[in-house]
Amino acid sequence: MAERFLALVLHDVSPATWPAYRDFLDEVDALSRRTGPIPITWLVVPEWHHGNDCRRDPAFRNRLDARLAAGDELALHGYYHSDDGPPPRTPREYFMRRIYTVEGEFQVLGESEALARIDDGIAMFEDLGWPLAGFVAPAWLMSPGTRRALARRPLLRYTSGPRHLYQLPDFTPVHAPGLVWSSRSAWRRGMSRLVSAARRRRHRSASLLRLGVHPIDMRYPGARHYWLQTLAELIAEGRRPITSRDWLALQAD
Repeated sequence: MAERFLALVLHDVSPATWPAYRDFLDEVDALSRRTGPIPITWLVVPEWHHGNDCRRDPAFRNRLDARLAAGDELALHGYYHSDDGPPPRTPREYFMRRIYTVEGEFQVLGESEALARIDDGIAMFEDLGWPLAGFVAPAWLMSPGTRRALARRPLLRYTSGPRHLYQLPDFTPVHAPGLVWSSRSAWRRGMSRLVSAARRRRHRSASLLRLGVHPIDMRYPGARHYWLQTLAELIAEGRRPITSRDWLALQAD
């Protein structure tokens, strides 16, 4: 059987959300001392909800510098992670922007505004000396204008959705299914557990399985335990932890 991989992807990373991840990271690091390195892909939000500028928090920057030195990856995750667009105009748009998520920052942006925010994010990474290959839109929602903007920035080599990674600039899909929870309510957490179990069975032979973890998951012991247990089980099954960037590089090779 061909080698199989897993990617641990932490969403919504900012100075404001770092404390939520602290204990989880300690447990992941403890697991890595038993199993071998577990590189992480960190989805970094430059100015979380129009505040918490990453450049203004030296302790946060130092932590991510250390993770980079250990082999992790940092990717750009929107810019504000906040949907500031005009009110929804259709039932479908209302569902996607008010029920599915309230943080689909790039779902309705035109090309020029999307490009401006992407360029601001790239500039922050350059200012901090952080290498950059990937852009992931909040909730994986991208307007046509956002897609056109991404195609204009050759520095960015990939983006992602729930089931695929997409190689830029032409959005070539690469099958990379993901597990993710919606933890905003008890019934959502219960459904997430069932859906994730089904997806894990369905995609057990996939080359890459992505674990998409969010800060809100850390509020609930059951959700946090699920991610730690799943991570340990997948490693025990023979999957090798890898960053999204490095796995795509293997596909190119």
